[in-house]
Amino acid sequence: MIKNSQLKLIITDDGSSSIFVPEIGEHYHSTFGALQESEHVYITTGFHSLPDTLTSIHILEVGFGSGLNALLTYYEAEKKQLKIYYTGIEAFPLPKDIYQKINYPELLNKASCQKVFLSLHDSAWDEPQNISDDFMLFKVYAKLQEFEFENNSFDLVYFDAFSPESQPEMWSFEIFEKIYKAMKSDGLLVTYCVKGIVKQRLRKAGFSIEKLPGPTGKREILRARKIRIPGLR
Repeated sequence: MIKNSQLKLIITDDGSSSIFVPEIGEHYHSTFGALQESEHVYITTGFHSLPDTLTSIHILEVGFGSGLNALLTYYEAEKKQLKIYYTGIEAFPLPKDIYQKINYPELLNKASCQKVFLSLHDSAWDEPQNISDDFMLFKVYAKLQEFEFENNSFDLVYFDAFSPESQPEMWSFEIFEKIYKAMKSDGLLVTYCVKGIVKQRLRKAGFSIEKLPGPTGKREILRARKIRIPGLR
């Protein structure tokens, strides 16, 4: 279990905030740059790779964490005039005294950014919330292993758990099988982890996978696709 009292706010190489968890010796984001990592792995490789024909997108984030992926998604969707249904599952929410000090709104330099960012964190757990008319947020306060999703629900999954060494239970075949069932056919899953055992379990669950160039400080990342099933969306 992560003890919030031990969390330490740090600044990564691109000037953006991350959080260090001494108990497990891991950071929420790459120390080479939290902002550049999230933009590359989740927005460029995931969000921008969805079909242009979609007018609404259902997203699952495994590990809501700092809220950075949700914040970046909010503004990318605003540019494209897309409606977003965003589900973030998190067993260890950040305390207010930590997330209030995170500097993403300052770096993104948008007039509404601080308000949006705090709304993402301050909104109630386990109840759907409208962050805007086009961005619906549902934060789930639970362990992924204990929560059941509806089948064929998500177009895109941001898989942003801590590493398999720190959280092996999050990278199991059973977890990927659960997520596979919760995704729509041709849906995408993106993650920073390219370990052989992760690729093996994703394939076993039914995904096709591809390795892609990583962000600064990381050679490769992974994108997985739910293979289309006849008769399903």
